[in-house]
Amino acid sequence: MSKQTRRESRLERLCAERGIRMTGQRRSIARILSEADGHPDVEEVYRRVAECDPRISLSTVYRTIRLLEDEGIVERHDFGDGRARYEPVGRDHHDHLINVQTGEVIEFTNEEIERLQERVARELGFQLIGHRLELFGSPIQPKKRKNGK
Repeated sequence: MSKQTRRESRLERLCAERGIRMTGQRRSIARILSEADGHPDVEEVYRRVAECDPRISLSTVYRTIRLLEDEGIVERHDFGDGRARYEPVGRDHHDHLINVQTGEVIEFTNEEIERLQERVARELGFQLIGHRLELFGSPIQPKKRKNGK
């Protein structure tokens, strides 16, 4: 069984556990979200689902993604481009670095950052139960030498 199939089955199982009725269109939306590389917005999910089911409406995709978000099945991100982006909840923890020039989203993990966040929470009298880290930046341009190189 492929990783994509397992992820799709997991999303459908989570929906069933929460009592969500899974129509064919909802299954298609769950599959697209499961298979997505990156963090699609609603319109990208709609375009992909419409390739398989041209009868689906954009409003159905919006409602379904909102339902999945409300049920804690997908997570919403705002990467500063004016579009809400989504990814399935429950993947291995990772943070995001967003290239503000291109919109590219780079997922990363860093144990030092994780330890620092835990320490900050402890020092402020809290037990950390979760977090999201989104860094925004632009690529560093190499400095030119005096001779023009």
